[in-house]
Amino acid sequence: MHIRDWPSHERPREKLMQRGPAALSDAELLAIFLGSGVRGLDAVAAARQLLASHGPLRGLLERDARTMATLPGIGPARACKLQAALELCNRFLEAGLQRGDALTDPASAGRYFAQRLRGAPNEVFAALFLDTRHRALGFEELFRGTIDGAEVHPREVVRRALAHNASAVIVGHNHPSGNPEPSQADRHVTQRLKQSLSLVDVRLLDHFVIGDGAPVSMAARGWV
Repeated sequence: MHIRDWPSHERPREKLMQRGPAALSDAELLAIFLGSGVRGLDAVAAARQLLASHGPLRGLLERDARTMATLPGIGPARACKLQAALELCNRFLEAGLQRGDALTDPASAGRYFAQRLRGAPNEVFAALFLDTRHRALGFEELFRGTIDGAEVHPREVVRRALAHNASAVIVGHNHPSGNPEPSQADRHVTQRLKQSLSLVDVRLLDHFVIGDGAPVSMAARGWV
């Protein structure tokens, strides 16, 4: 049965319009971008097969456009659509931090760090610099490491904070393993950063650890 023959409340586009995008499964969201299926499979079934063979969703979408285009049922046009959708998401999150509004929702910073760092194959440590009203001044990837660690130099974080004339800093790094649980080393680095930044009257507001699922806020755990 073609998707157009399904009951209207089960079709991905109609379901999205009636209930919002959060109501759709990964396969249904992917099917909207595919637009149509392949021989013998409708778009949703084709999306399910892609996720089963080349997923999960994160693994599928982290491929570059050339690699993604070689997967069954995608091709260059659909690969470009998916890559463009991811970049739109990046720019939407970035715009929310750069439009001059004060950062009142710390979780939005966590989502931004996740969007920027989650796909990196190695550990990356980054910092978001804020002014006295907690408006974004800049975002920088400061240190890159191996698959299981990156050496962080507090002096360099302080230097970049001063260069931005920042009053506050939020930092974050990814765990390529997917486990977002902060290590003892992560907690130690956080305390060193807090102490170093305080010497120049810059506050460390949070340290996010990015893995699979929601970012882990070390401030929320009382470790900042």
